[in-house]
Amino acid sequence: MADLAELVGVLKAAGEGTRVRLLALLADGDHSVKDLTEILKQSQPRVSRHLKLLADAGLVRRNAEGAWAYYGLAQQGDGADLAQWLIARLDAKDADRRRDIERQAAVRAQQQALATQYFDTVASSWDLLKTLQVPEEAVEAAVVAALGGRKVNTLIDLGTGTGRMLEVLAGSYTRGVGLDSSREMLAVARARLAASAIGHAQVRLGDIGGLDLSVGLADVIVIHQVLHYFDDPGRMLAQARRLLQPGGDMVIVDFAPHELEFLRSEHAHRRLGLSQAQMSGWAAAAGLSVQAVQEFPSENTERGLTVCLWRLSDTTRTE
Repeated sequence: MADLAELVGVLKAAGEGTRVRLLALLADGDHSVKDLTEILKQSQPRVSRHLKLLADAGLVRRNAEGAWAYYGLAQQGDGADLAQWLIARLDAKDADRRRDIERQAAVRAQQQALATQYFDTVASSWDLLKTLQVPEEAVEAAVVAALGGRKVNTLIDLGTGTGRMLEVLAGSYTRGVGLDSSREMLAVARARLAASAIGHAQVRLGDIGGLDLSVGLADVIVIHQVLHYFDDPGRMLAQARRLLQPGGDMVIVDFAPHELEFLRSEHAHRRLGLSQAQMSGWAAAAGLSVQAVQEFPSENTERGLTVCLWRLSDTTRTE
């Protein structure tokens, strides 16, 4: 519980019209300062000042991405509880609220158009998976099943790309965080999450090869089609292990060993698949153990790829 002075500070931060409108907008997903100035039709310094007060009081969180910053509702603490209480009591028919919703939809439509434009330029990477007949639907179903039907508190998706795993697993976590080093991909992911009304997930700019522990610890970490882009997947796995709660799980999806050299020369793959022995060795070195393995072979025996799913667990787990 907060002491009196802290609680009064939180109430003062929330007790202003524009700041309540900001909380309502952020309840629908992350926004940059630029987004919020367009929606509220207020100056950037004014909006930034309101956001700082809300952040200092623990009502919202700030995630810096270079010269930009994205804001979202706080997930924990007295500020988070108060924000949810206020938002639940807002009248959706209020004139300011209706205008904010309309402008928010327009901003998101513009973002979706930009994301689609970018996606069109990199569509060959996804079209490639179709030509190799990767069984995506079966793999996604297996990723969901790997969590055993439970709902975890925090799930982190490393190399989130388009945010597809956050979307697929949306019912399996209370808080989802996707990290990726590509601003363009993050724009696609944000548009995708907004279109699916997934407000309990956020994406952030981050180097997954040198992870920042400030992102917090996860009950489950997902690494989907990422490790083959690294010369040393074992090092990447050890980095990811630092973000895992004691007794937590990792779900890893990647290609089995193959001989399609053009993936290295034309599509930036550094490793031509990962073997079971390699994964077991990397996992052991990182303090993890392989609990289950599934293989999903392609029907294309000449040019297809086999996809593997590994579920790893922290070796300190106590049953």
